[in-house]
Amino acid sequence: MKNEKSIGFLARAALIAATVIWGSSFIIVKDVTATLPASTLLAIRFLSAAVILGLVFLPKNRKIDVGYIWRGGILGVLLYTAYTLQTLGIADTTPGKNAFLTAVYCVMVPFFAWGISKKRPDRYNLIAAFVCITGIGLVSLNDDLTIRGGDLLTLAGGVFFALHIIAVSRFSDGRDSVPLTVFQFASSGICALVVALIFERGGVTGEISGELVLGVAYLAVCCTAVALFFQNFGQKYTEPSTASLLLSLESVFGVIFSAAMGREELNAKIIAGFVLIFAAVVISETKLSFLFKRKAG
Repeated sequence: MKNEKSIGFLARAALIAATVIWGSSFIIVKDVTATLPASTLLAIRFLSAAVILGLVFLPKNRKIDVGYIWRGGILGVLLYTAYTLQTLGIADTTPGKNAFLTAVYCVMVPFFAWGISKKRPDRYNLIAAFVCITGIGLVSLNDDLTIRGGDLLTLAGGVFFALHIIAVSRFSDGRDSVPLTVFQFASSGICALVVALIFERGGVTGEISGELVLGVAYLAVCCTAVALFFQNFGQKYTEPSTASLLLSLESVFGVIFSAAMGREELNAKIIAGFVLIFAAVVISETKLSFLFKRKAG
């Protein structure tokens, strides 16, 4: 029993650590993309993560067939598209807004899945959607009711993150998640590399400094390979509702880091929008089950 509690504590700590790492990544991405084009950065990030995970985990005599390749390929294309839109979007918005507007994919998933599974969204999904749309309006809409291009790109990225999650749930049945992840990262990296070679040759602006190299290494190693390992370990030993709640803290940490570094101009309207988006994610992901458990206790 003591051992189970220790594992449970470590699992929750791993999930929180992953969200802290991802929350810190928004500032770094914004800084790095001032020098490196989006696809060039993503090529380095995903191919490095694929190599790291492949070297660490794949030698364990896993049976890999062609199914892993085509499934990983489709997932990789969706993931590349999502990250590209998010990375392009952050150039024209703040790291905090980018973090929270990306998080709306959690609310979108039940509605996109409806077309596949024929399972209607429940009342919590509908409430979460209304709360989320209100929050998006507060965060993104200007006084003249227009929306910045960066915020719009970020929301489009959220759509593809939602589609990626649905595809993962469809393609991961009966498959080992590690090689599927490796092929997914490799596919994303190849997509990014092809786009970079065709459209971004000579697109590097500014000096390749040591700070830039450290930033890219942090994104590839910590934010992709390490954080993903923490997420997989944490979700394995944590109840889904608790895991979803902890993972949704990514957007909160994104704003905390951005505000602490002086990158975020917060006012009452934007803070209210952040709170509503976070509340929508919690409602959609947990169905407020943690409140009911507390009442039952």
